Amino acid sequence: MGSTDIDLVAISDKLTKPQPFKASIHKNKKRHKPQRQILNDEFKRVQQKQLESNTHDPNIIYYHSLNAPPSLKPIKKYCDVTGLPSNYKSPHNQLRYYDKECYDIVKHMAPGVDQQYLALRGANVILK
Repeated sequence: MGSTDIDLVAISDKLTKPQPFKASIHKNKKRHKPQRQILNDEFKRVQQKQLESNTHDPNIIYYHSLNAPPSLKPIKKYCDVTGLPSNYKSPHNQLRYYDKECYDIVKHMAPGVDQQYLALRGANVILK
């Protein structure tokens, strides 16, 4: 009868003592790395892989090796004054305009201003 009393005492001690949420065996002692350190490690790993393989496999597609075919869609044309889509072009100075109000602005521009607008678009003509 003595051994059962000890078992009951041990069991009652376990029930009365507060138990930890997790057992100490399962505690993870790993430290979490900051994001900057993870990115640096990944960058070093990629550089090391590039050094190890000096020859590039032509079957592997990289982001910088993609070549897209030319687009079949027409180029979008925008008003030089407002930036809205336009279907019109001034016959006098080749500026694009959106509507009649913009055409009035384009028609009455000073001679150098229209070249500045065309230079912004990259369509200016420089005469020598």
